[in-house]
Amino acid sequence: MTSQVIPDGSIVTPKGFRAGATYAGLKKPGADTLDMALLVASGPCIAAGVFTENRVVAAPVVLCKEHLSLARPWAIIVNAGIANAAVGHQGLLDARETARLVADKLGCAPTEVLVGSTGVIGVELPMGIMARGIGDIEVDAVEGGHRFARAIMTTDTRPKEIAVSFPIGNQIVTVAGVAKGAGMIHPNMATMLAFLTTDAAVDEACLDRVLRNAVDVSFNMITVDGDTSTNDTVLLLANGQADNRSIGGGEPEAALQEAVTMVCTALAKAIAADGEGATTLIEVTVEGALTLEDARIAARTVAGSTLLKAAVYGRDPNWGRAIAALGRSGVEIDPQRLALYINEMCVLDEGKPIPFFKDAAVATMRQPEVRFTLRLGLGDESATAWSCDLTEEYVRINSDYTS
Repeated sequence: MTSQVIPDGSIVTPKGFRAGATYAGLKKPGADTLDMALLVASGPCIAAGVFTENRVVAAPVVLCKEHLSLARPWAIIVNAGIANAAVGHQGLLDARETARLVADKLGCAPTEVLVGSTGVIGVELPMGIMARGIGDIEVDAVEGGHRFARAIMTTDTRPKEIAVSFPIGNQIVTVAGVAKGAGMIHPNMATMLAFLTTDAAVDEACLDRVLRNAVDVSFNMITVDGDTSTNDTVLLLANGQADNRSIGGGEPEAALQEAVTMVCTALAKAIAADGEGATTLIEVTVEGALTLEDARIAARTVAGSTLLKAAVYGRDPNWGRAIAALGRSGVEIDPQRLALYINEMCVLDEGKPIPFFKDAAVATMRQPEVRFTLRLGLGDESATAWSCDLTEEYVRINSDYTS
């Protein structure tokens, strides 16, 4: 692996990016609450985006798709607390006004501003508060990235950010990312926002290809509760400040792909680990599948099993729940070839149970991460999915989210 994690990295670690945040009053106040964030590039960026597959689409998603087709973005404005979804045509008017306010602040065109929102569905944005908040944000290339990460959180308990670097020729290229998400998390993205930056010079088709490949094996492989949101957005901006020869294929693209996938995977795992009320990260790897699609479906089905998630919370090595979920996934299996491991402990081999000490299994499930490995013995394809345990706290959080 050529990509190296940069300690204390943030979305402004790549050259030529600044960020900042403020508390505008969209979320409940707290000692260190932030709820509006702004990312600014040094100039127009090559950009790529991946969005929700929910048929109820929030206004910021509509606007981002439109602006990406019209211009190269300079900035991303994000608010937390209100999703600006399912509020009729007013939602799009407010998203456009938000972009205009940022454009006036920065001296660029409204189409060069991308917009993200997260929070409660069915509530209109208070545009007076939005305007005041946008005016208050100050951006910088040091602490602004960390403030950005905190400002976009809703039920998250901690910020999620990472930066990595890798060489291309004589130049060092940096890729960074930040994400929010803890509930309404399911494959084909979830109630999550993720923003990535890079100082790489790269052509547009390559950037789009790299982002989609990375999202497929990261954000599209996590689940917390089986719900997919209206606002899911992943955006990647590339400003070319690293002065490398423009990437458009070959080994340089492979290096960029590795870095972007590394960033997306780290953020996706952080979202799953921070699932609402979660105490344990669950990792499910399916090996030996006939097709890659089979491996992906099987891993996601097992990871999303409510019964398995509850068993992990109770530290109950009831491995039959993993096998039952695999069986209903619809993928090709031969029960006589199945093997199952909990962490490194084999509990099933060639379709037959392997005796184990229950106390030892319970002990291994007390770790912060519990790994299930399912070997199908049919082919050469594999895939990994992530989720978290299901706790009473998840119910409490979602029983009074708006009250």
